[in-house]
Amino acid sequence: MTGGNEDIRLGEAARRFLAGLPDGEREASQHEIYRFVRWYGTEQALTGMSPPQVANYAEQSSRSDTDYARKLELIRGFLAHARKQGWSRLNLAVHLKARKVKSKAVSASRERDSVLLTQQRYDELKVELTVLLDKRPQLIEDIRSAAADKDFKENAPLDAAKEQRGYLEGRILELEGVLAAAVIMDGERASRHRISIGDDVVLKDLASGEEVRYTLVSSNEVDPAAGKISNVSPIGKAVVGRAAGDEVEVTVPAGKMRYKILSIGN
Repeated sequence: MTGGNEDIRLGEAARRFLAGLPDGEREASQHEIYRFVRWYGTEQALTGMSPPQVANYAEQSSRSDTDYARKLELIRGFLAHARKQGWSRLNLAVHLKARKVKSKAVSASRERDSVLLTQQRYDELKVELTVLLDKRPQLIEDIRSAAADKDFKENAPLDAAKEQRGYLEGRILELEGVLAAAVIMDGERASRHRISIGDDVVLKDLASGEEVRYTLVSSNEVDPAAGKISNVSPIGKAVVGRAAGDEVEVTVPAGKMRYKILSIGN
């Protein structure tokens, strides 16, 4: 195993893996592979990924996708290839397991699968989905045009167009899953709403009195400059599942901080 391979990033590993597949297999695999990449970020080092991280991806996917078993198999192929190439020290594929749901728990499972959204947030996601669907035909045409270039050795436009479409299709799948599982909150339900991904949260630092606002997002959408923090960040983990009025303690490198949740919304 070479030092260069040890440091390979997830996005680059996915690109190399897909480039080595026959056309039919590549077309069938790239959407889900790039969805996996977007979840962790293209710059995530493969050597830095742990079995619990991979297992958590399978758990989260199983909550929102009825076809997740087949899609997880595609990602297992990618992870097994990464191990064989020496890009990962561990065989992470064995930790990507579909969750089994007992029949008697179907009703409770459906309730957990629901995604609570305000009407405003639901409308925003519908607009984003419409924009992406409108972009799809042009990307397909870009791929056809680039493929017409017979110099396949150095066809950067073709590779770029295929990669861009992979990301687009992955996001479309995410949005369709969220919207299909969405439950619109009315005013009464919103008042007792528990914090989850997609919520805006206003917190008050109990030591300084300062108020801060964050938007809770998945790890692939983090943007600190815009106040978007991950649900697995220290603050994210502290507030998920809590309600307005609750006080939470957050452990940071400098020590512990206490916040009061002032409001939840958009």
